[in-house]
Amino acid sequence: MKMNPGGAPLPGLVELIRSDVHAKAEWLYGDSSSASVTKAWLTDGTLAMVVYRLMQACQRKRLAPLSMFFNKVNVALGCIIGRGADFGPGFVLIHSQGVVINSSVRGGRNVKLEHQVTIGAERNQSPVLGDDIFVGAGAKIIGPVSIGSHSRIGANAVVIADVPDGATAVGVPARNILSKSTTS
Repeated sequence: MKMNPGGAPLPGLVELIRSDVHAKAEWLYGDSSSASVTKAWLTDGTLAMVVYRLMQACQRKRLAPLSMFFNKVNVALGCIIGRGADFGPGFVLIHSQGVVINSSVRGGRNVKLEHQVTIGAERNQSPVLGDDIFVGAGAKIIGPVSIGSHSRIGANAVVIADVPDGATAVGVPARNILSKSTTS
């Protein structure tokens, strides 16, 4: 069994897909009842999420031809996610159209992306996203930046500097307008 850097076992393909679809149902409908999960399976973006997970599984198993195939399926769906991009459980494409993610991007658990989001490299350095992140429609996160856990990136924001934990970043270039205390 493969382990993540913290020593816990990596979730399997089925568990990841289940986690993603349940997270999408929670986001869209406020719960993960069977009715909400069924509706989430039928919404825009879910197929691209599943294809991404299939691509990621093939990439981990070094099945390059299959990984490339799933990558091209997502391109046909209007969503470009690099084969090396790695997101934890609860990855949600609210709408997948126009999403572009560089192959070396890393994201934690419960990352939610709206449509037309770009998460890209600058000079071969890519963003790292923490846990529980929301990225609004049309936002761009570019270069060697860190997006802190529990942060929100506003629609059409252009993030070129680090965003601390619990912050809300908006504007061009993005600036932090709200920061929740992460200590209790």
